[in-house]
Amino acid sequence: MTEVDYFTVETSRPADAALMPPLPPQPKSLRETGLERQLVLELIAKALLVGGKSHLSALTTRLRLSINVLREVLDFMIVEQLAEVAWRGESEIDVQYQLTGAGKQHAAVYLERCAYVGAAPVTLASYREMVARQSWRAQEQRVNSDDLAALLGGAHAGPGLFDSVGAALHSGRSLLLYGPPGSGKSSLALQLGQLLHGLVAVPHAVVVGHDIIVLHDPAVHLPPAPQHGGHARQALERRSTDIRWVLCQRPVIRVGAGFDAGTLELRHDEGGGCYQAPPHVRANNGMLIIDDLGCQRLPAPQLLARLMQPGACGADQLGLRGGAGISMPFDYALLLVTNLAPAALFDAALLRRIGYKVQVGPLGESAYRALFRQQCRATGIAFDEQVLQHLLRQLHGASGRLLLASTPRELLDRIADFAGFAGGEAQLTVASLEQAWSSLFAGCDAPDAVPGERIA
Repeated sequence: MTEVDYFTVETSRPADAALMPPLPPQPKSLRETGLERQLVLELIAKALLVGGKSHLSALTTRLRLSINVLREVLDFMIVEQLAEVAWRGESEIDVQYQLTGAGKQHAAVYLERCAYVGAAPVTLASYREMVARQSWRAQEQRVNSDDLAALLGGAHAGPGLFDSVGAALHSGRSLLLYGPPGSGKSSLALQLGQLLHGLVAVPHAVVVGHDIIVLHDPAVHLPPAPQHGGHARQALERRSTDIRWVLCQRPVIRVGAGFDAGTLELRHDEGGGCYQAPPHVRANNGMLIIDDLGCQRLPAPQLLARLMQPGACGADQLGLRGGAGISMPFDYALLLVTNLAPAALFDAALLRRIGYKVQVGPLGESAYRALFRQQCRATGIAFDEQVLQHLLRQLHGASGRLLLASTPRELLDRIADFAGFAGGEAQLTVASLEQAWSSLFAGCDAPDAVPGERIA
């Protein structure tokens, strides 16, 4: 099974409330949905077969179609003797429907042919238009220096790093972060994902011919934060907009060493009767992070070439069963992360195609101090300047270990582990620090590799 790690952003992105995309209006007729009547009919029939007698509002919730659209198709099904009214209340919409005997037979055939019984899809043309409209490359979405400074807070203040990372995100070009293990590259990449401004509309699914591709994934397409009007906006969506679309934060998706060529293709879900969109499609209008580059089963040059071509033309060609191909939109920030030297991964021609190459090395002492204080606040452990001095002078100084961004959190987590096991409160002392240091580096007699040993 392909390993795909999804990163969940715990805090909202900057200026979400001010950058809300205009969602499509609620379709008032079947024609306005862009869908064929037979597709909607089959979705309704399968929902009634699986769920039994259903209220009109329940069908709206399940299929994400307005009452007007559903009634239009249900009226046709009644004329064709596929469905009937099982119960009627006092209002026009207080109605329950069920399948007739003939309807059940047809629905069983539909279900056997395609087991998908979910939200009605949008057309591929509508999806392409929406992705283009809410591109993260739009001028009002661009990352600026204030955003980056507020996020990093000096924790990654290596020579040229701030300007190069900022320029890459502002330009929309790809970015390669490289450096020794533990230098904080992966954490930095995930932090950069929080800089993507605004909200995006993501469809539950897309239809291509007779095939349905599921796009929305709650693990990566997170709802708007309540403090930015998320609840109010979602209530508005239910009343006036096309509920086949979901308003989300911009996605940030990270894939690791299990990434291979198959990860970039549509995956047919036999049980669900539909296709699952690959990670790079679900990352549209957001960010795709490829971590541990060089460790994938797909060689790094092939992986980069596979992603660069669609990036240049804004579309990716994907295959369906039977050999048919479709063109899916391609719009996301691409971050590559590796412990290896770039020249060991790519030839000169491929390296030129990567927009920015930024080395993330050891921190300077002031940045390391700031990060240590920051991690003390994050872990709830009271900071002690004398203990930090001991860490810098006696432990790092005596061992020759580099001031890597991962070390403060690893040490503080171990201090908390030892204290929790002993039934006490975690405290930053020389003794607790040395205990954590010993557990972290026991058996690792050689100091960290200096940048010249692995990073050319």
